[in-house]
Amino acid sequence: MTVTLPDAEAPAPRPRHPEKAHRPDQESPRKPDWIRAKAPTSREAAEVRRLMRDKKLATVCEEAACPNLGECWKRRHASFMILGDTCTRACAFCNVRTGRPAPPDADEPERLAESVAAMGLTHVVVTSVDRDDLPDGGARQFQRTTAAIRALAPATTVEILTPDFRDKSGALEIVLETPPEVFNHNLETVPRLYPSIRPGARYFTSLRLLQRAKERTPTLFTKSGIMLGLGETPEEVAQVMDDLRSAGVDFLTIGQYLQPTRKHAPVDRYVTPEEFEAHARTARAKGFLLVSATPLTRSSYHADRDFEALRRARLDQSRTP
Repeated sequence: MTVTLPDAEAPAPRPRHPEKAHRPDQESPRKPDWIRAKAPTSREAAEVRRLMRDKKLATVCEEAACPNLGECWKRRHASFMILGDTCTRACAFCNVRTGRPAPPDADEPERLAESVAAMGLTHVVVTSVDRDDLPDGGARQFQRTTAAIRALAPATTVEILTPDFRDKSGALEIVLETPPEVFNHNLETVPRLYPSIRPGARYFTSLRLLQRAKERTPTLFTKSGIMLGLGETPEEVAQVMDDLRSAGVDFLTIGQYLQPTRKHAPVDRYVTPEEFEAHARTARAKGFLLVSATPLTRSSYHADRDFEALRRARLDQSRTP
């Protein structure tokens, strides 16, 4: 007689944010009318998604649950995420998967560059997860990716959005062996909120990274961004602006924090479009070459258009007596 044993139960899928699973749900206020996002239903968006899967690439658009994904992918603009899809940190605001990542993929830079060429991008944004497990924090993968894009899509301008490379001596120098046109690193929030919102980072480490990038390669455009709606005050936001200008940062982005899940930090409040415009006026008065400040602004939102605006602003500045 043959005895048929029941199939073993499949193991439960690993939670995306295991460090947050035990936390109580944190409720956010209901979204106001001005927070609206378009679903990625266009033919162009489907083509971008298919290309990413074919090339085995990750996008921060998907991993960070960006509200602008539908709009950007319809324009065939995607922000690539290198070094895998799993982050070694666990920031309270971020939707990217956390845990132990796989080793870097040696072929990833070439596959990414092939995708950039296939999409015909004039400007590309490349970011990554934090890789505190690597001796260089992933710096060499950034350098190899920029070099691969230069080789396969030489007309494409490159913008990189890097981690802070905390405690990784020499990492910035490796990245800038092949300089991009834009070096971006986000401060994310005001210093007072770092322990609860960005506990693995240090405010002045991030600020100094931006300053050092500009000092090492003065022709770079440097860029940084913060989120509003986490409990910051207008005075703290103004101080961050002053700190960034002291570090020589050219471009500031300011957007509304949106809670990815109920296990993440709650939204303290939804900042009105009028308040965003007031912050933009303040930032322009402080001397940034370019400011983008709206509820749905994200680091790579309209990055191609913004790069052209940056170049024009620098040219206009150089013509001013």
